Amino acid sequence: MGVVRQSKFRHVFAQAWKAEHCLDDVRVTRVTWEGPLCAANPKFIAVIVEAGGGGAFLVLPLTKSGRVDQSTPTVCGHAAPVLDIQWCPHDDNVIASASEDCTVKIWQIPDGGLTAPMTEAAVNLEGHSKRVGIVAWHPTALNILLTAGCDNLLCVWDVGTGELVYQLSDAHPDLIYSVSWNREGSVICTTCKDKALRVIDPRRGTVLKVREKAHEGTRPMRAVFLADGKILTTGFSRMSERQLALWDTKDLSEPMAVQEMDTSNGVLLPFYDPDTNMVYLCGKGDCTIRYFEVTDESPYVHFLSLYSSKEPQRGAGFLSKRGVDVNKCEIARFYKLHERKVEPISMTVPRKSDLFQGDLYPDTAGLEPSLLAEDWIAGQDAPPLLVSLSGGYTAPPSKSNTLRGRPKLLPQTNSSTASTASSAAASREMESEAMEQVQVGRETEGGVERVRKEVRTQTGSQQS
Repeated sequence: MGVVRQSKFRHVFAQAWKAEHCLDDVRVTRVTWEGPLCAANPKFIAVIVEAGGGGAFLVLPLTKSGRVDQSTPTVCGHAAPVLDIQWCPHDDNVIASASEDCTVKIWQIPDGGLTAPMTEAAVNLEGHSKRVGIVAWHPTALNILLTAGCDNLLCVWDVGTGELVYQLSDAHPDLIYSVSWNREGSVICTTCKDKALRVIDPRRGTVLKVREKAHEGTRPMRAVFLADGKILTTGFSRMSERQLALWDTKDLSEPMAVQEMDTSNGVLLPFYDPDTNMVYLCGKGDCTIRYFEVTDESPYVHFLSLYSSKEPQRGAGFLSKRGVDVNKCEIARFYKLHERKVEPISMTVPRKSDLFQGDLYPDTAGLEPSLLAEDWIAGQDAPPLLVSLSGGYTAPPSKSNTLRGRPKLLPQTNSSTASTASSAAASREMESEAMEQVQVGRETEGGVERVRKEVRTQTGSQQS
């Protein structure tokens, strides 16, 4: 008799919310793009919708349910369909959108949501020559955003200044399918139409590792970095079977594990939760969501269960961990997109006790960034600053200064006094900005101390 593997996630069950808690009459976009088309955080849910003559997405308070009136204002400043949206991990009121109009825009959403259509973005990023299909915020550095376009370019931006800080033009010979940062944001992994999985250092502009034909099939692949630095990919076999594979970045010659699933042709979107080490696979056009636990023991990727429904999904938004209901032992929540409806689905671990279940909720990434944009550009890396979910999480009010541009440093002049004055002014500016960042939101003492220390180091190096 085989030994049953012990895991607290063996009995996770998925449940769709009742009809009255869904969003109805949401005209989900019909664009044929393989992204999730939806993004959710503790304050808002954003859904890319059909728009006449341009590109638009809805932003609604997370608590909203019921029918969405056709006159509900949207974010509608793009000149062509929106392909991807992602909430900033360090400010729940800031969202990035990428569009077929070749631009990326950053929007500052007021608390409570929109009261009028939003056409003016806080920041416009123009650097791609073809449509832009992917936006990915840096997990730990404030205001760093990565974008990937159909021009096969990867761009890294400092959205605080609107500057393009890195551009990788020769890393990919073909269309980029997916991009994922590692946990501290030092490297990214990408998948491409040439079937290769790449690990890239965006600051040096170098491809560190390549695995040709990570999946043999011709349909799109996706890849996501796990917390321990491994990479999980989804793709298709030569026989068009859907596959999931786990890779050790130290050696990409062979996958650590491969699982075949079925022969459906929907691209599998992987959603990863670093706190539980669980991966959820949502196939476009599927009626199911599969979930797995990744562990250090062979076979490494353990199938847990499958949520099944009658309606296929057009896309899905994955709620950031700060938004889940810890009182109900909810460990994940999806917002499943139907043709005209958005349906929340909760993943729950059954427990008898009403007490906070600390083992299900290790400290999770909070809003506080570990680094400022210029620290990361200068070569620093840092893991996320964590917050406790004990007692639930309350999103702080909008801080509205995240995107305020920093004045550029004055050009160095021959007069040393001028350069000293300018660097002193710049360091004061950086210090006050960093301190402002620290004061806002839920502070963790270690985080505050770390930011202070960084500011002191920076100020010192500026003045020297």
